[in-house]
Formats: sequence, C-alpha cells, structure tokens
Amino acid sequence: MIEARRFIVEGRVQGVGFRPFLARLAHGFGLAGEVANVGGRVEGVVEGPADSIQAFMHRLRAEAPAGASIRALHERPDELRGFDSFSIHPAGAVASPLPMDGSGAHLPLDQPPCPACLAELSDPHDRRCHHPFIACAACGPRVSMMAAMPWGRAHTGMAGFVLCPACRREFHDPSDRRFHAEAIACPSCGPRLWFVRDGARMEGDEAALAEAVALLRAGGLVAVRGVGGYHLMCDARNAYAVARLRERKHRPSKPLAVMYPWAGADGLAALRRDVAPGPAEAEALVSAARPIVLLPGTPAPLRGEGWGGEGGIAPGLAGIGVMLPSSPLHHLLLADFGGPLVATSGNRSGEPLASRPEEAEARLAGIADAFLHHDRPILWPMDDPVRRVIAGRARPLRLGRGDAPLELDLPFALDRAWLAVGGQMKNAVALGWGERIVLSPHVGELDSPRGLARFAHTIERLQALHGVGAEAIAHDMHPGYEATRWAMEQPLPTRAVQHHAAHASALYAEAWMDGGAVPADMLVLAWDGLGFGEDGGLWGGEALLGRPGRWRRVASLRPFRLPGGERAAREPWRCALGLCWEAGLEGAGVPVGVDAGMLRQAWARGLNTPATRSMGRLFDAAAALLGLCARASHEGEAAMRLEAAAMACGPSPAGAGGVRELPWLENEGLLRLDWAPLLPMLLDASRPVAGRAMAFHASLARAAVRLAMRLNAEGLGLSGGVMQNRLLVELIHAEAERAGVRLIMPSRVPVNDAGLAFGQLVEAHFMEHSS
Repeated sequence: MIEARRFIVEGRVQGVGFRPFLARLAHGFGLAGEVANVGGRVEGVVEGPADSIQAFMHRLRAEAPAGASIRALHERPDELRGFDSFSIHPAGAVASPLPMDGSGAHLPLDQPPCPACLAELSDPHDRRCHHPFIACAACGPRVSMMAAMPWGRAHTGMAGFVLCPACRREFHDPSDRRFHAEAIACPSCGPRLWFVRDGARMEGDEAALAEAVALLRAGGLVAVRGVGGYHLMCDARNAYAVARLRERKHRPSKPLAVMYPWAGADGLAALRRDVAPGPAEAEALVSAARPIVLLPGTPAPLRGEGWGGEGGIAPGLAGIGVMLPSSPLHHLLLADFGGPLVATSGNRSGEPLASRPEEAEARLAGIADAFLHHDRPILWPMDDPVRRVIAGRARPLRLGRGDAPLELDLPFALDRAWLAVGGQMKNAVALGWGERIVLSPHVGELDSPRGLARFAHTIERLQALHGVGAEAIAHDMHPGYEATRWAMEQPLPTRAVQHHAAHASALYAEAWMDGGAVPADMLVLAWDGLGFGEDGGLWGGEALLGRPGRWRRVASLRPFRLPGGERAAREPWRCALGLCWEAGLEGAGVPVGVDAGMLRQAWARGLNTPATRSMGRLFDAAAALLGLCARASHEGEAAMRLEAAAMACGPSPAGAGGVRELPWLENEGLLRLDWAPLLPMLLDASRPVAGRAMAFHASLARAAVRLAMRLNAEGLGLSGGVMQNRLLVELIHAEAERAGVRLIMPSRVPVNDAGLAFGQLVEAHFMEHSS
C-alpha cells in the first residue's frame, strides 16, 4: 500500500549533511518526496510502500550523520502528491506546519577537515589538492560564517562565491559526498589567499602560502586568518622569534599556545616527539573542536634555553598548551613549515581577536611582520577553545571555535527567555528559554571599547540565530562590571545574582542535567579571585550549602586586608604583606627594593586596604612568599607558578614537608578557614620551595574535605577559577576518596568565569521561584 508521511526532525540537523543523508536513504528504499532546512529543523515528506517508509524512519534515527544530534522526530500521515523522485529544496522552501519562531534552532558547529578532505588536500591528482578551503557535507566552517538560519549557502559567508560547473555537478550529484554541501568550493570558484608585507601584496594561494612559510622560517611573525579570526604565528623553536613576539605584544610571561603539524595515523606523531599526552589528552586534541589542550611538561626546545628561560613558550610553568590544525589552511601551513608554530590570539593584550583583513592590518601593525589573509567572511569571530585534563577528564576552560555555542538541555523549564551577561573577565553570555540554555563562545575582557563591541555583537548573534529575544536579564551584583552597567541600561527586567551563587548554580545544574543523583542540598566550594559579596565585601573563598535559589553561605576564608587595594591583584607581594601583617608578622614578606614603611602605616589606618576573603589572593600571597612571583604580568600568573613549583616536588605531600591542619573556626555563625598555620611553613627558607608549595596545596585540599565531613555534606562540589588548578583538584579528589566524600565537578561548562553566565541564568530563574 502506497502512503505519504511528513516528518520533522529537531536537534542539530543542519550543516551536518542531514538532507543528503535522507536523500540517499530515500533513494535506497525507492521512496519519493522532498526535504528542506526550515527554521532550525529539517522537514520533509516521503511517499512509497508503508513498510519502506517504516524502515526509512528507523534508519533515520539509527544512522544519522556523525555530527548530528536528534532531539525529536515528529511524523504524521500526509496527502499523496505523486512525487516522482526525492529532491532537496533550498532552505525554507518547504511549507512548515509549525510556527517559524526559530526557537528550535540548533546551530551547526565549525568542523575541522574530515579524513576524506585531508586525503584530497595532499593528492596531486585531485583538483582540490592544496586548496586551503576544502570542505564537504561533513566538514568546514559553519556557525562562524552563518548569517541566518536555516543553514543554506545563501545564508552564509559563502553566498558571494558562485559555484563553478564542476562544483555545481558535485553539489547536485546524489552519489557525491559534496551533494548539497553548502560550504564547498574549489580553486576555480572559492575563496583566495593573499600575502601582505610592507604594503606589497602577493596574490595566489600557492604563492601567498610559500611567502608566509619562508618568512616564518626566517624568524618572522605572521598574522594568519583562520576559521574564527587571526593567529599571530612564529617558529616555536626560534628563540629570537618568540622573544620578538613577546616584546611586541607586551606579553612578557603569559604562556603561548603551540600548534603542531598533523602527522601519523592519529595525527599526533609530530606532537609526540616533544610531549607525551595521556589518553584523555590525546582524545581531546583530535576531537572535532581541535582545542588547545594544556599538557604537563614543557619540551626542552620550547623552554627558552639560551635566552634566559623567561622568554620561552610557558616560562615558570610546568606545562604547555598545544593544539593541532583546525582548518585546511593551517594543515597546509604546518605541513609546509615542517615543525611547531606558536599560534597565539591575533589581538593586542586585553582586546578581542581581530577577524577582518583591514582590521588586522590596523590593529596588529607593529606586531606582525606580514599578513596571510583570505576573503571568506567571518561573521562570528571565535577564539580557540581551551581544555585541561583534571581528575581524569578533559574539562573546558574556555569555549570557542568548534565547541560553541554550547547547547545544554535543562532538567526544568524556564518560564521566560533569559539573557545572562556574565562577568568582567573571561566573559561569555548565555541565552535560555524553554528547557534550553545556550552558552556563547569566549568574549574575553570588557575593559576596552572593542571588548564591549564584541560583547554586544555576541548578544545580538546569539538571539538572532536562535530566533529568541530575551525577556529578562541576569547580571552580576558587582556595580562596576561593564556587563552589569550594560544590563541596567536595557529596557528589560533585571535580576542581580551574587557571583559565587552563580558558580554554585552552574555546578548544581550541570550535575542535575547529567542525570546522576544530586544532593537536595549540595556543599559547593566557590574559590576564585574576586566576587562582590552580599555585604559589599570582596569574597572569593566561599562555601555555599543548598541549591539554586536557596544558597546559604556557611563558610569562608579568614579575611585579610590588601595594602594598595586593586593593585594587589597585579602585585602579589602586596597580598603577602597583608597576610603577614594580619598575622602579626612584622618584617616578613617584604620584597627586595620595596620600602614598606608608609604602606604599613596606610594599612594600619585602613587607607585603601579593603578586606578580602579571596582564595585567589591567598594563592598569590603564597607565590610571593616563596619568591615565585612578586609582580604578575597576566591574570593567574602567581597561582600558575605556585602550582608548577609544587608539581616539581612529586606526588607525595607527606614527603614534601607535610600537610598543615587548617582549622575551621566559627565566628558570628560562619565557619572561617584560618590560613595562619601556613605562614611558618611558607616562610621557612630551610625547606625547598617545591616542598612548601606542595604542602600549601595539600593543606588546602585536606581542609576542603574536612569541611564536608564536619557539615555531613552529601557531596562536595568544586567551582570557581581556583579549581582550574589541576594539582589542587586532584589532591582534593584523593582526600575525598580516602574520606568517602563524593566529589562533584563540571565537565561541560567551564569552572571559571567563562561559565558564570550559565550559573547566573539558572540562579535568576530559581530566585524568582524560591519565595
């Protein structure tokens, strides 16, 4: 019996080759009909024998393309229209029986070149050999070049590139893997490379690439336009080149990411000559996001020997950020160069990534010696994502190209559309509606006009592409945050969310989403550098007990006052002095060349000496007392150097000088962690620095678990930027296992302020429903 059946597929089904897959499936079963991308869905109809249609629907679910994720499949009988074949229509060409509000949209993520495209890229007999923009239905840029939904060439940055006859034949050939692949092109009809140096322009893909490689081999700095924006690149093994990059970018010690050529069966052969990724790290490196992965150990050729050590790739640290090529252009560049290249963000410090050729030449003048441009538009600039393996799992520290926007299914329903605007640094924003939350790619710092412009653009993109307009805004309580000021200027209801409650709610919601047993009341350690407290103070060493909308602060860090106020975040020696003076230790912790007399008087009078409970500032103080970092050139530098020093000690805290028992002292109904017992150990110059650094970490790890035991907590959650510290978290994990305490950590949402907006949105919703 011949029948007709209409189907609607929801989920990530656009930009992943889903329509070509359906067309081939229908052809295999002898079915006729049509299919199109409509709104954020795939919709179509099939006609044919009932048993064939049933088999088609079964295989639709079971054999969807690798990049697809089906959330829902709706089907119903339809009128027979006598189709004589199965056809794919342009985006939106099929009438939809559902409202076209876009709220079902799931954006396709940027994909690295697939194995088939990589094989063609190096095949001298293939017409796309060495084509820097090779792509197919399974790979290539997606959301970074998307202008609107639904996914279709006319709605992307490829709209201006008209297919040549050969590409058009592939596009319309059901047997070709580029059948209806919207991002395809070739050297005849696709984007072009050009190379610019000292005002001279070199046209042509091969010639431009050869010039870039030659300059890199000569120690030059080249700004290279990729999928989401520009990288500043140089020879990672050239001391002179790396030193020039640091000097020109005013980046004296912040670690630089290194990109390795794809080599060997798994792509990691070249990288393994220098570093030894573990299984979880190797899996992350070759994942579709192609993230920067932080690995322990820095290979000797990249340490900076020969020019003082401090000018190397990751000076003073016990690891290196590495990545593999994420685009055909990067594959060609790294293969032709034949070794690792520094690949750091193409920006000036504190500003967002440059993404347009004219913008790059204006902003990166004086840093880059030359520019390797292309003319494929980037409509949503995206930084590289960053991951670190902590406690056996690769966890995101920053979302970006290839893994953002991050779409999450909520275990509860929002009653209106919320926008959450995140924090001041590591900013990302979130949009939530129904049972979904979408977390944006990395925005970055909001201290510059360009940073604020990128912030506003991200908010516009997130709402426009999903077809959802915010009805309320969640923001941080800090009145000085640019995101807070922006929120207050909008004509929408707002909800202020305490910083650490947002961190706690992000952790709770992710644990809830993962389907495991979530404690009715979770104990969460929210340890970070700074969060505006409900009392107007500087929090950062908090323990919250409860659940979203009902958090109760049960413990904190013993406060100490910071001489010089905000300057202490950039000058850890000030944190050290404040700590020592609070403990009554006069004369300790004063760095060489500093006259602390007047500062001590100001501290005694309470002049510009705000009290802090920040765990991040405690780490800074410890690093300064150990002589590891008196002045920081980038955020988190002191804590990173402290962790690196401790890791040099080996795995046993007991053998490194022992663990100090830190008491939790009750004061005015709040438990306060007393850091004072750490000071004699930190100041004991007779002990190795590595041992003291390890004992510091181990003592805090034990104190964390002891708090959970004292409060009989069902589980201990870890959140906040301090929990990026692999050593600290793994020591807490070991202590928790010995004590039988369940540990809860995020694995999909960044634990630092990059995940703050997610928690703000969750907390804002439950705050409105907790009264």
